[in-house]
Amino acid sequence: MTITTTRRTLMAGAAATLALPAYFRRANAQSALRVAGVHASPVENAWNSRIHLAMQEAAKTGLLEYEFSESVTATDYPRAMREYAEAGMQLIWGESYAVEREAREVATDYAETAFLMGSSGGPQGDNFGVFGTRNHEAAYLAGMLAGTMSDSNVYGSVGGYPIPEVNLLINAFRMGVSEVNPDATFLNGFIGAWFDPARAQEAAVAQIDAGADILFGERIGTADGAQARGVKAIGSLIDYTPRYPDTVFANAIWNYGPTIAAVVADVQADKQVGRDYTEYSFMAHGGNELVYVADMVPADAIPGMEARKKMIEAGVFEVPIDPAEPA
Repeated sequence: MTITTTRRTLMAGAAATLALPAYFRRANAQSALRVAGVHASPVENAWNSRIHLAMQEAAKTGLLEYEFSESVTATDYPRAMREYAEAGMQLIWGESYAVEREAREVATDYAETAFLMGSSGGPQGDNFGVFGTRNHEAAYLAGMLAGTMSDSNVYGSVGGYPIPEVNLLINAFRMGVSEVNPDATFLNGFIGAWFDPARAQEAAVAQIDAGADILFGERIGTADGAQARGVKAIGSLIDYTPRYPDTVFANAIWNYGPTIAAVVADVQADKQVGRDYTEYSFMAHGGNELVYVADMVPADAIPGMEARKKMIEAGVFEVPIDPAEPA
C-alpha cells in the first residue's frame, strides 16, 4: 500500500473566512475535525482529485485536519480504514465500490467513528454515510451544446466501469444531445479501470475510427485521443480545457465542497451520518457546474442551454437519472 500523509492545521483569518464559500463558513463554527481519506487511485485521478482538492481547501480554512492514503489496493483497503480509526480519526472518507462488504464491516467495528463512502449501495447504521457522483446535470447541459456540433452525427463516450454513477453520467450527456438532436447516434466503451489514460485514449481512437467526432470523456485519456485525431471532446469532473485548448470545449465540473461541509457539520453537531449525502452534488447546492468556451460552440446553442440551466438551478426541471448501462 502506498501511503502519502498530509496534515493541515491552518486556521483562516477573519478576512479569509469571509472569502470562503458559504457552505464552508456555515460549517466552520467549531474546532477542526480530524479527517482521513483512503483513496483507491492516485489523487491525480480526476475523480479523486476533486475530493482531494476540496479536502485541502477545507483544511486551509481550519474546518478540518486532513490525512490521506492513495493507491490503496482492495486487499489493503480495510486495513487502512482500521488504522485510521485506531488513530482516532473522527471521520474516515473512502470509496467502497470495490470493497462494499469489507468497508461496512469496518464501520460496524468502530461505531464511534463516522464514515463517508462513495458507494453504489445505501447508508448503514448510524455511522456509515454514502454519496454518489452527480455532475450529470452539467453533462446534460454539455450535451445540449454538443447536439448540433457533429458533422457525422455520431457521439462517443469513454467510461471506467459500468456502475450506476458512471452510467447515469453518460446517459445524461446523451439525453442533452438528443434534446436538440433527436437523430443523433451514440457509441460507448468502458476501459475496466479507474485510472488508465493510455487505455482510455485507445478507446477514444477506436470510436473516432468508427465515426464519432465528439467524445464525452468520463475517464482521463479520452481527450488525448480526440486531440490526436482532431475532433472535439467534453471533459468530466475537472476542467480539461487549459490542457487541451483546441479540443475540449466544455466540462461537466464536480464540486465536492458542499458534501464535505454537510458531513462535517453533522459530525460536529453529533448527528448521525448514516444517510445519503448525494444531494449535495446537485446544482442547487453548488455541487456541479458547466464550464464551456463560448467561442468554440455555435452561438445559437447557448441561449437554450442557459435557459435550461436556470430551470435546473431553480428546481423546475430535473435531469433524469438513468443508471442503466449505455450500449
